[in-house]
Amino acid sequence: MTVVTETAARRLVTLADAIAVVEAAFVSLHRGESLVFPSVRGHGSDPMTRFGVKAGYDGARRLPGLKVGSYWAGNPAKGLEAHGSTTLLLDDETGFPKALVAASYLNALRTAASDAVAVRRLARPDAKVLTVVGTGSQAYWDALAVAQVRDLAKVWVCGRNADGATRLAARLAEAGLAAEAGPVEAAVAAADIICTVTASREPLFAARLVSPGAHISAMGADGPGKQELDPALLAQSPLWADAPEQSVLIGEFQHAPRTRDVRALGASLAGEGPGRARDNEITVYDSSGIALQDLAIAAFALDRAQAAGADLALDLG
Repeated sequence: MTVVTETAARRLVTLADAIAVVEAAFVSLHRGESLVFPSVRGHGSDPMTRFGVKAGYDGARRLPGLKVGSYWAGNPAKGLEAHGSTTLLLDDETGFPKALVAASYLNALRTAASDAVAVRRLARPDAKVLTVVGTGSQAYWDALAVAQVRDLAKVWVCGRNADGATRLAARLAEAGLAAEAGPVEAAVAAADIICTVTASREPLFAARLVSPGAHISAMGADGPGKQELDPALLAQSPLWADAPEQSVLIGEFQHAPRTRDVRALGASLAGEGPGRARDNEITVYDSSGIALQDLAIAAFALDRAQAAGADLALDLG
């Protein structure tokens, strides 16, 4: 079995790589070449800890596999990250482990890439103002990803933690974006693109604040009860998701009327489904995260590591 470390992944895989890989994965899923399977959730001895297992099959590479994503809130006190991700790729001929890929960095990239792919397809071409609601590490990567697909003149950062918003805005400014912290109401009203990247269980802003023609990427909801958007937005806007069947169960669209049509982003990317119809409509994309993103980016990292001689061999015998 081959091992790809976090250090190797960070050195060998870029955000631009992730955007290309994730877009191809969504199209492959839509065309039935690749598959995703139901997620499994659990926790450790402390019921406040949690982990999720997402499994799938990457048909383009003939790779089945799974990702384990964990959240242990007490880790920062031990000098560790609260979130962790590890992807296991299996040999399609034998079912035995092919590669173990440390995937915390890759998980951030693949999530941000999903946002960027949706923005590139659904946001207005002239969209220049991005508002990010959320102040964590994932919000940073999402802002950078959106900046790769739209020429941003301004990035507003807002959240319930004002100090966190200020710190994130400063970090984005260091990365070259015209970023500033601001109140959520004004930032949402000014936005052409809104990315929500939180673990919220209630709407972050009222639907009436969203300007006509805006695009919203709801990136945070990935479990029952999680919610970032006003249900009024879901009742009146066209909806897209990475995996519609999953979105209505654990994603943002669990709060949408059951009569609403949730479109697969992959169909739109493949030219076999609609995109934005009018400049003044509000488009909404939900990403609850699918295993195919993880398998595809892990396989890409594996290929890069092997080509660079940066992979490690591990004998399980």
